[in-house]
Amino acid sequence: MPSNAPLILFWTRYFDKPVDIVEWSQCSVPVEWTNDRRRLAEADAVVFHLPNSREIGDACKYPGQLWVAWSMESVVNYPAMADASFMRHFDVVMTYEAASDVWTPYLPRAGWWDAARNEPIPPRVESALAVHFQSSGFNKSGRDTFVTELSRHIAVDCYGRYRSNRQITGPDLGRQTKLETIGRYPFCLALENSIAPDYVTEKMFDPLAAGTVPVYLGAPNAGEFVPEGSYIDAASYRTPAELAAYLRHLAETPGDYQAYFAWRSRPLPDRLARRLDELEAPVQRRLAELVHRHAQQRSGRLSGRPSLPFGAISFLRTRLRRGRAERDR
Repeated sequence: MPSNAPLILFWTRYFDKPVDIVEWSQCSVPVEWTNDRRRLAEADAVVFHLPNSREIGDACKYPGQLWVAWSMESVVNYPAMADASFMRHFDVVMTYEAASDVWTPYLPRAGWWDAARNEPIPPRVESALAVHFQSSGFNKSGRDTFVTELSRHIAVDCYGRYRSNRQITGPDLGRQTKLETIGRYPFCLALENSIAPDYVTEKMFDPLAAGTVPVYLGAPNAGEFVPEGSYIDAASYRTPAELAAYLRHLAETPGDYQAYFAWRSRPLPDRLARRLDELEAPVQRRLAELVHRHAQQRSGRLSGRPSLPFGAISFLRTRLRRGRAERDR
């Protein structure tokens, strides 16, 4: 790596683990990646994982430095992302929201869609109409009540660590086993843990990959992320009972049910194809290109006195908390 290559520093952990620098380094743009906080003064950009916001308070900001706010988590679950007084300290936003400077959605890339449409639709061998996977108690979307109510009208097999009524039989190979299990059912409940624009996660895409129909509860603009007619919008039904009646109708009317797979034989809609083109370069490259351009536009290396964007009290509290955590390791 050239000695004058821009330096990108990850200040926080990624949840409870250090950021995997090797993974981020898989990028042809001439930048250097590190999570060594001792190099803060020389960093051209500093990345902060917002769900680890308690670790941010002791960062000093140097003149000319880019601060990057990074998160794949819903703004509903981490409301600091919607707090203007907090977000004003960051120069670059890198989240699932489409308006971000570096957009990082869960949306699969173009090759994924080609593979998904070519996978055969598996036989439906389970007696229950719907399957549901959930391993977290996060419930800002009302999905717990939704599943309870829907289960009063149709059979729902629930897997995962949270409120399950079925268990995986045989070896559990992770994602492969999950997709194979989903494919045994006509419908998969794709229920986000919170509802926010653009927050469309793998819960929508796993059923499409498995060859079944997602019953989706989540982002109000979810239709922008999938082909038309590929999923059922749970929010468009007045009650779970009304939705259950429609699912029973589809199960009894093969022609209407098969219409949900018509997207497999059509080109992706232009709006979706344009988004996939935008995401063709991996996030590492898009962030690195942004930082590299910034470094080239700035004259010389960083210089000047640093500031404490979050104040002296936050600095001291964070340092004390970090020191206790390091002693306890």
